Amino acid sequence: MSEADVRALLDGLEERALIEYVTTQRWFGSKAREVTHATVVDAAFVRTVEPLLATVLVELRFQPGTHESYQLLLGLRRAAEGWGEGVIAQLGEWTVYDAPADPTLARELVHSIRSGRHRAAGEGTFEFHTVEGSADLGRELREARPIPTEQSNTSLVFDEELILKAFRRLEPGINPELELLRFLTARGFPNIAALGGWYAYRGRPMDATLGVLQRFVPGAQDGWELALEELAQAPDRFVGRLRRLGEVTGAMHTALASDGSDPNFSPEDPSTEALGLLTATIDEEIEQIWVRLPDHPALAPIAGRGEEVRDRLRLLSHVGTAGRVIRNHGDYHLGQTLWAAGDWVILDFEGEPARSISERRRKRSPLRDVAGMLRSFAYAASAARILRGVEPPEGWEERAREEFVGGYLDTVDSALVPSGRAAVERLLAVFELEKAVYELRYELNSRPDWVEIPVAGIERLLGRPLE
Repeated sequence: MSEADVRALLDGLEERALIEYVTTQRWFGSKAREVTHATVVDAAFVRTVEPLLATVLVELRFQPGTHESYQLLLGLRRAAEGWGEGVIAQLGEWTVYDAPADPTLARELVHSIRSGRHRAAGEGTFEFHTVEGSADLGRELREARPIPTEQSNTSLVFDEELILKAFRRLEPGINPELELLRFLTARGFPNIAALGGWYAYRGRPMDATLGVLQRFVPGAQDGWELALEELAQAPDRFVGRLRRLGEVTGAMHTALASDGSDPNFSPEDPSTEALGLLTATIDEEIEQIWVRLPDHPALAPIAGRGEEVRDRLRLLSHVGTAGRVIRNHGDYHLGQTLWAAGDWVILDFEGEPARSISERRRKRSPLRDVAGMLRSFAYAASAARILRGVEPPEGWEERAREEFVGGYLDTVDSALVPSGRAAVERLLAVFELEKAVYELRYELNSRPDWVEIPVAGIERLLGRPLE
């Protein structure tokens, strides 16, 4: 089938069907907004024998004039076959459906990455790349299964050996997931799921990363679930694992700062405005949140203390030396880790999905990742209480923090962080306060029953003496 035939066929998709399909998917990120138009921007067939596989870029428009771009993976089978899973539309003799539901087509994406072949489209090219030296990333594939908990992307596991993550919401530019995985894989960093390949689009509408292929980590346990399980059964055992997590985190930051010749990764001295800009941004968020704080018993410890929080932030920002800024994980918490074969594996280098790619690619203090993990310990302790009815042992969170930070500081390149433990703790407090304020806003909007967690974090930071 020619590229003209591809476009002619897909142009037959009714706008209504496109809108209905995209807006009902878990990975659609703007469910509170009304979609006014949907347009196929570009498309190509990756598989040209039946069943057909098309990669499609669509643009959804909202009022008043804004838009978002998404990647669709569409399968096409003859209607006479009676395919019924994930059906999107009927186009004459063809049934159009969600391709990840079809193992044959899911495997085709991996085959395309392995072969490194490209597909021309009307406005650009769909490119498939394999990482040099990764030809051993699995034999001929047999099974494909989706990860049902995936929210913002689509992830498929093949024969418990490989995992493919297809990005659904697209932005122009290289996705940090690909950028950081490629960098760390090339340098042999062991505590990640190594990159095996990727696919991307290059063309007039945009250049964008579409998906990454990695090794799958079999028999692994999610770090968040492990924390909750061991808080109930063996809380000291989990604390004992955290020094190693700190060491792995420090080694990751050291590796990310190891190439001074690459402008995208070379460590830099922070500008004099950087911390001031950070604190000004948090300061504005604090003002907006405290003005709207509802009358809720769980908020009593911080009610009326917005100005105190702002004052504390200003004082904490005077930390003197701030170390260096580097590329970092950007959304670091226990849910982004796995425990496998007696060690930690770090996942999901996309950064915070609510931020733009340009923001996620910005160099920041590595202590921002550390603060994110420290807040995750606070969440684990509270979630054990809320979800499992388990009261963590007294001092558990403090010991968890100490083990993690101790392992981190013993391992990370000391030039990347402020000189002296007191300066480290003060800068950590800035980033923890930033995170706790973000959490407060999120929980007020999404999970009011959990609002006590960020409240406790903010209260603790307010009670912390300033050295």
